[in-house]
Amino acid sequence: MAENPDDFTIGVEEEYQIVHPETRALVQRAGRLLPRAKEAVGDEVTNELFLSQIEVGTPVCRTLAEVRAEIIRLRRAVIAAAEKTGCRIAASGTHPFSRWENQRITPKDRYVGLAEDYQHLAREQIICGCHVHVGIADREAAIRVLNRSRPWLTTILALSANSPFWHGADTGYASYRSELFLRFPTAGPPERLASRGEFDRVVSELVAVGLVEDASKIYWDARPSMHFETIEYRVADVCSSIDEAVMIAGLCRALARECHARDLAGEPDPDLRPELLRAGRWQAARFGLDGDLIDLAALRSAPAAELVEGLLAFVRPSLEAAGDWPEVSEIARATLARGPGARRQREAFARTGRLEDVVDEIVAETSRGVA
Repeated sequence: MAENPDDFTIGVEEEYQIVHPETRALVQRAGRLLPRAKEAVGDEVTNELFLSQIEVGTPVCRTLAEVRAEIIRLRRAVIAAAEKTGCRIAASGTHPFSRWENQRITPKDRYVGLAEDYQHLAREQIICGCHVHVGIADREAAIRVLNRSRPWLTTILALSANSPFWHGADTGYASYRSELFLRFPTAGPPERLASRGEFDRVVSELVAVGLVEDASKIYWDARPSMHFETIEYRVADVCSSIDEAVMIAGLCRALARECHARDLAGEPDPDLRPELLRAGRWQAARFGLDGDLIDLAALRSAPAAELVEGLLAFVRPSLEAAGDWPEVSEIARATLARGPGARRQREAFARTGRLEDVVDEIVAETSRGVA
């Protein structure tokens, strides 16, 4: 079967923090920063839930080289706009010490409504993720790909883990962002779905009972997009380094492609218990790459390195088909060796005992390779 030309394209959304260059605290500068950034990149930069955050979204990309170029272009534009307004940009899942009580909701209907609906749960969501859209035109095939993707999402989370600190304390988690976000009633691993019709019924029933307004309020770790013919992988923390952002994009695209190929080949699709999926997700959030994870395929505990190598082996045919294997495998193994962002944040804190220096490390890594 010939591949649809719109299948397995990539779009990446990154959420950033806006920080003060001297105090290193979050600052409410989106209103000043956004117009300057839009002068450079237009609607590819936008508001987020809080005035201390900003979001970028790449155009549709067909290669990882395009993804890298677009992430660099967008980071460069936002960083330049931030510097002109007296602030800095930090790509981290949480801010190391700024408190949610000091942040202001962006005065847009969507965000004000979110805060009204979810109250404290929304007000504490000072978190930043990386969302990867992978194009799949066939909506039924997209559901089957979503089902098959579920066991591998925890390893992607572990590779991206970049949020160990919260409100001035080490949480003991590698990705505390993912635990904060899990408090929303529609967040977490997706359930297995029999068809696109079943997904549409789930959304309709949640709308009928008044929990959500539409499918955009379904916050699963991966979901069919409401606006595009894509699967949106939402499990990852935003990565400080450009290399790791490219790696996550490449892994998500290869995962979708490989799951689709195996579906077409008629390979069995394991139906995992939701309790196991949540346990695997928690383990990845807790330890990142610095402990054992849950191998959901084998139903055992295993070192994180084994799970990463298992994911690479699973998606290797699709990475090789796209010419992405050398780049993605090299970055993944380098991330194993040096640790994801969470480990590097803790190392920065261990050197000086100052969370301000952790922010400096994040800011420096966010801009590295942009100039």
